Amino acid sequence: MTSQIKRGVSLYSFQNETFQGKMTLEDCIRTCAELGARGIEVIGEQSFWGWPEVGVAQEDIANWHALIKKYDCVPVSHDYMLDYKRYKDRPMPFDEQVASVKKDIDFGVMLGTPFIRSLVSIAPEVLVAAAPYAEEKGIKMLTEVHAPLHFDHPWIIRMAEMFQKSGSPALGFLPDMGMFLKHYPRVWADKFMRMGVPANIADYIIKAYDDRVLSEYVILEVQNMGGTGPAIGMAEAMRHNAAFEPKRMLDYMPMIHNIHGKFYEMTEDYVEPSIPYDEIVAVLDQGGYDGYICSEYEGNRWIEDAEEPDSVEQVRRQQVMLARLLGEPENPALKAAA
Repeated sequence: MTSQIKRGVSLYSFQNETFQGKMTLEDCIRTCAELGARGIEVIGEQSFWGWPEVGVAQEDIANWHALIKKYDCVPVSHDYMLDYKRYKDRPMPFDEQVASVKKDIDFGVMLGTPFIRSLVSIAPEVLVAAAPYAEEKGIKMLTEVHAPLHFDHPWIIRMAEMFQKSGSPALGFLPDMGMFLKHYPRVWADKFMRMGVPANIADYIIKAYDDRVLSEYVILEVQNMGGTGPAIGMAEAMRHNAAFEPKRMLDYMPMIHNIHGKFYEMTEDYVEPSIPYDEIVAVLDQGGYDGYICSEYEGNRWIEDAEEPDSVEQVRRQQVMLARLLGEPENPALKAAA
């Protein structure tokens, strides 16, 4: 049975190639289209010069819409930031925070995205205050639920309660699949070992993660094993990641409107070794989710000291995996270079 879920890509996945000038905005969108991942998620600062400090030229906005039309894609989300620590001697005033969010709502409207992604650090009071404006503009603000937070975390529970109490349809969630990290990612372990972590300590940490040993105990044991520096860092990573339960999304499904398909490595046989996407997609189907899963590749930063990341190939592999899990009849493929 074919799933209702749709495939997309966060252009954050191509951050290395974008920064190095190897891929233009058109290259990114064309690549997604060729893979059948028609949903396009952007970060304003990455894809549009001048955002948010200077503003974006109208010709750049026009070019965005022309590319979306040319490649038959769909704008999904503008992922925005809130610089509430802008001032060194004081926090950003509340009204200024709300005004900043409204500015990103307007930018989402300019791009034609139905959603804007809110960082989980943005206070729910700010989002609730901006919600009437978002409703007026036809935008939903989706708070990203990102490890180490999860759907049973007090901060997220508080957010959900405030969102529901407000009664605003403009408030919701965007789960990041990195919160369902079932195994310690191989690219993480390899990076730490290149930094000098002894193999026996690395093996211990990987097994301790699989065994769900409390991170504080693991850090202490690593210290007892003589681990310092990078070894402590490798153990510390457990504090910020865990294998939370995908089924917890079911209770929040009416408020979930977009998904970050976080991944750190896709193998040649189209498997993400650390995140159980078969379980995740089954839960989303069970909950009737019919939005996008947008590929979000973050393995690049873990390998770029040893090799040149090939973000396009990594995204292609995840799109093949997703297409198979969603019951699509054909595997996504890139066109051969002319």
